[in-house]
Amino acid sequence: MGPERRVIVGVDVGTRAARAVAFALDGTARHVATREYPLLEPVPGWRVQEPDVLVAATLAATSACVAGTAGAEVVALALSSARYGLIGLDAAMTPVTPLLTRCDTRSSEAARELRSSGQSRELHRLTGTPVHPMNPLCKLLWFARHEPYLCTATRWWVGLKDYVVHRLTGMLVTELSSASGTGMFDVHRRAWSSAVLDLAGVSESQLPPVLPTTAVLRLSPTAGRAIGLPSGTPVVVGAGDGPLRSLGAAAIDPTVGGLTLGATGALRTVVKAPRIDLAETFSCGALTDDAWVVRGAVGNGGNVVRWAGRVLGDDHAVPALLDLAERIAPGSDGLVMLPYLWADEAPPEGCAPPGAFLGLRSEHSRGHLVRAAVEGVCLQLGGLRDRLADVTPIGSVRLTGGAFRSPLWREVMAAVLDCPVHVAGAADHVTLGAAALGLFAIGHSADLPAAVTQLDPGVPGGEPVTVDPALTAAYRGLRTRLPALITVAGRLGEILDAGADVSAPARP
Repeated sequence: MGPERRVIVGVDVGTRAARAVAFALDGTARHVATREYPLLEPVPGWRVQEPDVLVAATLAATSACVAGTAGAEVVALALSSARYGLIGLDAAMTPVTPLLTRCDTRSSEAARELRSSGQSRELHRLTGTPVHPMNPLCKLLWFARHEPYLCTATRWWVGLKDYVVHRLTGMLVTELSSASGTGMFDVHRRAWSSAVLDLAGVSESQLPPVLPTTAVLRLSPTAGRAIGLPSGTPVVVGAGDGPLRSLGAAAIDPTVGGLTLGATGALRTVVKAPRIDLAETFSCGALTDDAWVVRGAVGNGGNVVRWAGRVLGDDHAVPALLDLAERIAPGSDGLVMLPYLWADEAPPEGCAPPGAFLGLRSEHSRGHLVRAAVEGVCLQLGGLRDRLADVTPIGSVRLTGGAFRSPLWREVMAAVLDCPVHVAGAADHVTLGAAALGLFAIGHSADLPAAVTQLDPGVPGGEPVTVDPALTAAYRGLRTRLPALITVAGRLGEILDAGADVSAPARP
């Protein structure tokens, strides 16, 4: 493990895997362990997981990580998880539902009804969370309508991390970050909203008490034996994965945006108090009591390139597709892709135009199609930054996520953003953020930025992305035309929807 004999372990329970990373307190070393688990789809649109499978993977990953530190002193565990999940528990704390993950869309109808009734605007103003099928509020409305008998058997409604915390410490609690993503929490009063709970059909007594994200609990004897740590080891309840990613990328200054691009994409910035987006594009959730993350997300990111390769019948891996795209001139010789292949969080689900290639000509090759896909995603994210300026302006951006290992993604994204851009220097931004928050919570660091620097001195600087000014100018011109192209595509979508029944009329 290295010369430092004290570590803090950041534990992230994600959508596909549990990941535990031990960070030496002097920033000299780290040890990583991961355990994967399946995402199940028993019915189209239902994306669920078994809570106890996730807990077992979390214990196994953390145990392997601790064992890999070769006997170093673990000063604390600090937790992160995917937000927006929902689990029903009975009085014995046994799950009566699977985990409904953030990508479970069974509550789409409930979300549409809240939007069409006009209730969504007031809900967003109160909770900081746009109405969307991912939100626990909409999931609860689905249960009330479709599973009323199950609702009567449910003693507690909890999130993913709430359940993990209970299994680690014996305490059933939630924290400010997770609560502020439920769509039921009044971010101004910092309390559950009785009006929204009435709408959801639940009582406050069915929800866990809300602690600060820096609250410190203690590891139970049972969990300690499973992990290989003494009972009583500090467990920092932590925050959601998105806010912690911003912290781990050192993007917590109000003038700095953190842009993450993997299969999907998100843009975040941190402000000192809840800030509500009246256009209902951005959510606002907590990192700590005085650090709130404004976030917009897109469902169409690196997955668009994978889709292009699959549909084009290309057996190449994504890096080979991107190599083809790098040989194409910026602007893809007039080809533009609108990458709306999957439902987005912004614009609201159902409001985006259909995906489209516009300007397609016979001279366009496979490389053109892939480059247009990359450019389309980056233009979409650039538009997200433009809309963020109406809430809080940002002057620079830090890039994180697997897509930005590609020089093409970095270059196009930086040119579209047209501002100073750096690639954050760590690979484990979420677990680093969790560990930094934990280090601050147990009093081993004066503040959050200092905690990040202490655990990974290379993160705050990052690698600057240098872009040819001509490339920036070319994309600036395309960005000015993009709203008109989106409008045209939306109108075409309406025409296609109106003509969906194309059966030939019967002959006389």
